[in-house]
Amino acid sequence: MSDTQKVADRPSGPPSAANGVDRYFKISERGSTFAREIRGGFATFFTMAYILVLNPIILGSAKDKFGDTLDPVQLTTATALVAAVMTIIMGVGGNLPLALAAGLGLNAVVAFQIAPLMSWDDAMGLVVLEGLLICVLVVTGLREAVMHAIPQPLKQAISVGIGLFIAFIGFVDAGFVSRIPDAANTTVPVQLGGTGTLSGWPILVFCLGVLLTIGLLARKVKGAILISIVTMTIIAMIINSAADIKSWGLTTPAWPDKLVDTPDFGLIGHFSLFGAFSAADVSVITVVLLIFTLILSDFFDTMGTVVGISAEAGLLDEQGKVPNLGRVLLIDGAAAVAGGAASSSSATSYIESAAGVGEGSRTGFSNLITGGLFGLALFLGPLLTIVPLQAAAPALVAVGFLMMTQVKHIDWEKYEIAIPAFLTIAVMPFTYSITNGIGAGFLAYVVIKTVLGKAKEIHWLLWGTSVLFLIYFAIDPIEQILGAK
Repeated sequence: MSDTQKVADRPSGPPSAANGVDRYFKISERGSTFAREIRGGFATFFTMAYILVLNPIILGSAKDKFGDTLDPVQLTTATALVAAVMTIIMGVGGNLPLALAAGLGLNAVVAFQIAPLMSWDDAMGLVVLEGLLICVLVVTGLREAVMHAIPQPLKQAISVGIGLFIAFIGFVDAGFVSRIPDAANTTVPVQLGGTGTLSGWPILVFCLGVLLTIGLLARKVKGAILISIVTMTIIAMIINSAADIKSWGLTTPAWPDKLVDTPDFGLIGHFSLFGAFSAADVSVITVVLLIFTLILSDFFDTMGTVVGISAEAGLLDEQGKVPNLGRVLLIDGAAAVAGGAASSSSATSYIESAAGVGEGSRTGFSNLITGGLFGLALFLGPLLTIVPLQAAAPALVAVGFLMMTQVKHIDWEKYEIAIPAFLTIAVMPFTYSITNGIGAGFLAYVVIKTVLGKAKEIHWLLWGTSVLFLIYFAIDPIEQILGAK
């Protein structure tokens, strides 16, 4: 693994900073360079640019209680604006290579679970409330305390689980792996390709991209991930112009008809903070449970992402703590508020930031690049979204491998930590959720420690968090008992 990919070492005497920007972001101190940060910023953007297409599709395809829909063009603008602003704020304020944008999963909850019960303004108001409550948890120190209460081996398991999760995301996004329709009457949930075999030019682009990426990594080529993304995008554009291809998925690698597009800010500010509580046919209990679901998902998705990215970048200290954690978590909470206020759904930290870390990012300077590209997307959306998922997904597979290497730090002979670690690692990709994996690991850890008569070793915050996860996993029967369904 090259210096670009491996965890940054902390030199006993850090090199002197080249200028004020270097000193502020600690670029030299963290063993990075401006070139690595810039490459990492580009890599992160290209691996998460799909949100500019996907978020409008998810939110724009849903109707609220009154049959109203959100305009896709306005959604694209809102998504790009929030991602640009909050990613830059995270870089400057948190100094971590951690980009933010509308959260997948969270936007689906808003679109298909919350909006049908109320108006869009009321639904986005709940998102703003969720973000404000998370900020309160940060200010009171509770959110940071929970992260510090997690045993170090579980933090390492979270990183490994995220590695498998994002590799799985890469395989799925590229179409290398697909879900078997229920009509197939089979117990196998996923399959190779769309029909059990690999077929089509887009899949070939992905396979070649994986081979190119791992080949460059093995050769210790600087910029391996970014080189692969750019190269495969060019190849995809050539193939698209020469072959008859039905669909590339969300983005087509074709030169756009126009390079500049006018942003439409019509959705900004369209939310009602407490409107949901006065919505007809929706009980207060239902509203509270919806907010609880949003908070828990956002809370622990972010926790896993922050720990995983920081660990991969070599930024955790000797106690496994994340630098500037309080500011990082506060900014992430503010991003949820911004997402709701802009009607683009809750914004959160993106695990795809690992692609930038794999390319060499170690500081928030790379966020200036990623955020700047999202800012350009407000006007140059057609140009910046020509990278197909098949060209970007190989980066996720490669980074999944890099994060998987941390599995060696877990003591697999010690079952009281090995079993919770295993469940954390396995449940994340198998349920397509960081939150589910963390919850399974926490619950298993508390149960096993208690069974072994070591309950006193469990931090009280882990007890409380495990109770919340128990409610989270049993939310359906609880709603029925409380009459919320």
